[in-house]
Amino acid sequence: MSAPFQHLFGIAQLSREQIEHLVQLGESFIELSRRPVKKAPTLRGKTVINLFFENSTRTRTSFEIAGKRLSADVINISASTSATKKGETLLDTGETLAAMQPHVLVIRHSISGACEFLADFLPDTSIVNAGDGAHEHPTQVLTDLLTLQTKAGGVSGKTMTIVGDIAHSRVARSHLLAAKKLDYKVRLVAPKTLLPRGIEQFGCEVFHNFDAAIPGSDVLYMLRMQSERLTSNCCFPSIREYHEAYGLNAARLAKAGDDCLVMHPGPMNRGVEIASEVADSARSHILDQVEHGVAIRMAVLTELCGSSPQPQARSKRRKQAEAAMQAQGKLL
Repeated sequence: MSAPFQHLFGIAQLSREQIEHLVQLGESFIELSRRPVKKAPTLRGKTVINLFFENSTRTRTSFEIAGKRLSADVINISASTSATKKGETLLDTGETLAAMQPHVLVIRHSISGACEFLADFLPDTSIVNAGDGAHEHPTQVLTDLLTLQTKAGGVSGKTMTIVGDIAHSRVARSHLLAAKKLDYKVRLVAPKTLLPRGIEQFGCEVFHNFDAAIPGSDVLYMLRMQSERLTSNCCFPSIREYHEAYGLNAARLAKAGDDCLVMHPGPMNRGVEIASEVADSARSHILDQVEHGVAIRMAVLTELCGSSPQPQARSKRRKQAEAAMQAQGKLL
């Protein structure tokens, strides 16, 4: 039995046992989502609030569906409708919502560490990181692991080649952390301008030539260009040249083994990092990832709502924490 946890900030906090438990629990929820009546009483009487400060289709919708299929009360709040538009800090927003006694607060934010920051002041509310800056996206990686479990018999011993905007990808970072715990290899493929500093510390293989990285890959995992996070237009010459060098097309896929899976966390930019002929092919498991995302988020909500948060004293580091977050560009 895995050890309980109150919050889910990232893959870094989870043990191998906890990751495998969540994947196994997620697999058990796939069948529920395929029933004619997609409902279970597991979280009846529980309240889940989705607080998203960045745009999202898959993650926010899947958390909402996951909660509702488990009979929880689910509230969605976006940045455009929150009081932060009126100058309220994230901390005040979080404490206001916590005062309404929700069981789980699911947060997506542009600043790394926003979830851990809030957790210091909300001792009775479980917090789930739905993506923070370029830090982590734990439920997406758990979703990917569930897809590999159902479609490839697991991830252990396999090689995943992640291609694209590595520098801004929280998914890539979470996979690098998961790979060390679950014994799979990660190859990173990107132009030098789209690789983060210090990537060598993860012990992964780094390629600038996509074609050289394909042989031996069990998974080709494509990432979109996160143009909203790019600070200049000098990362690559043009979209056309980027697609020629780093886009996955039928010719490149043919160089991989017959059992090689194609994955993408979404949203896709067809004709940039992936060609339609690949995205819509039988070897693409992108829509499986979407389906499994609901199941994994059902598993996460079930685990968190079943935990018993321990009372904590209000942190004495509030001013220091606020100052640290201000240094990243905005007052939380």
